[in-house]
Amino acid sequence: MRDEVASPARLQHRETAKSTRRGKSKIVVLVIGLITVAISAAAIMPEEKSADDLSSVTTHTVQKGDVLVSVTEQGTLESSNNTEIKCKVRGDNTIIWVVETGSTVNPGDDLVRLDTLLIEEEISERTKFAHLASAAVARSKADVANAELAISEYLEGRFVSELAELKKDLAIGESQLVNAKNKLSHARMLSESEYASELEVEEKQFAVEKANLSLKLTQTKIDVLNRFTKREELVELNGELKAAKARYEADKERANADQQRLARAQEEFEFCVIKADRGGMVIYPRGKDWEESPDIEEGATVHKNQVLLLIPDLSRMQVKVGIHESVIGRIKPGLAAKVSLPSKTLEGELSSVASMAKPAGWWTGNVVKYDTVIELPSVSGLKPGMSVEVEVILARYENVLKVPTAAVLETSEGHVCWVKQGDVVQRRSLQIGDSSDMFLVVEAGLEEGDQVILNPLAHLKEAQEEAASMIDESKLRKPVLNEI
Repeated sequence: MRDEVASPARLQHRETAKSTRRGKSKIVVLVIGLITVAISAAAIMPEEKSADDLSSVTTHTVQKGDVLVSVTEQGTLESSNNTEIKCKVRGDNTIIWVVETGSTVNPGDDLVRLDTLLIEEEISERTKFAHLASAAVARSKADVANAELAISEYLEGRFVSELAELKKDLAIGESQLVNAKNKLSHARMLSESEYASELEVEEKQFAVEKANLSLKLTQTKIDVLNRFTKREELVELNGELKAAKARYEADKERANADQQRLARAQEEFEFCVIKADRGGMVIYPRGKDWEESPDIEEGATVHKNQVLLLIPDLSRMQVKVGIHESVIGRIKPGLAAKVSLPSKTLEGELSSVASMAKPAGWWTGNVVKYDTVIELPSVSGLKPGMSVEVEVILARYENVLKVPTAAVLETSEGHVCWVKQGDVVQRRSLQIGDSSDMFLVVEAGLEEGDQVILNPLAHLKEAQEEAASMIDESKLRKPVLNEI
């Protein structure tokens, strides 16, 4: 398969390594066509006419002249400086009205209107959520204030009150203990005088112990209140305060997000009507290569950041054409180009050549091409979309010996032609240089004034035999695919 389909690298190598074979593809096509004609002619010619008949041959006198090597492609005009009008609404949106392509607009004119039903519903929902979020913020803010007040209320109120109550109990307990001790002393003194019984002394002793225990209990309560209860209560109250503050911050963030969503929806509602920032001609962007119509039309679905319209700068025009991969190696910025319009021809210059080929497919006939941009001078009357023919000048040769491509046959041994000298036909081997569609530059093999036979396949049996031999050799070289 490598012999049948040449890669771009192989073609470029052929261009640089063997310049004398640049006209090969054209001549091979010509050879095949002329062989068909010759075989058909041979089939209908009488047997006695099988020898070369030189009476009807057409010849060309070899002479020096200019050879212009170029490649011609079709393209369309476009601006090199386009103001892009993009969709700024998220999601999929439907166009309900769009200005006609080619219209001239003024700043502030409507260009595109998008369907607003979904955005209006979103604005209604976002408004509801924004109000609910604002209410939640107010509640959480009040909770924070209540938590802060609860701490102050405990430190300055409940704690002080509980501590004072315990201190009062402590003072009472101390007084009761002193009173119980006094009564015990008095009972002991009476017992020694036998005015009081031992039982009364024991009762007074028990009262002292009871008062002492009550006093210690009150002291313990005061100590627990100061060392543990106060800290525990403050930890709980501070935790509730932090939780309230966290809820407050979360509610504020939620409210802020809802407000932003509402503002964005309201902004996008405004974007549903796209207006012109500046005046000029409005055109639709070019559709995909495989589509017959652009994506911009009433009822079409568009998405955010999609280019909807273009306002071109008509003072800066260019042409973008696809150059076939077989000659892309000779295309470089700076080459001159002729751009032919229906009413005029402009001189342009190649400004850029794509480093990667355009994707090939059924819509391009599987032809691989590279985008090439030709800059044009500022000329009035140029409009985007106008069809043009671009001729890129690859080389110019002045005062060189040239021969028509129709007179040359490429064989396995090289290029040959047949020279007519009176009634004698002589086969000549040629060394060929560069070539155009019509002529090849002759480096050796011919002299000025030689009469070369045009279309030798139609008139010369020798040419037909060489062409047939070349086709047979090609068939032998062609790989045979194994059947699966």
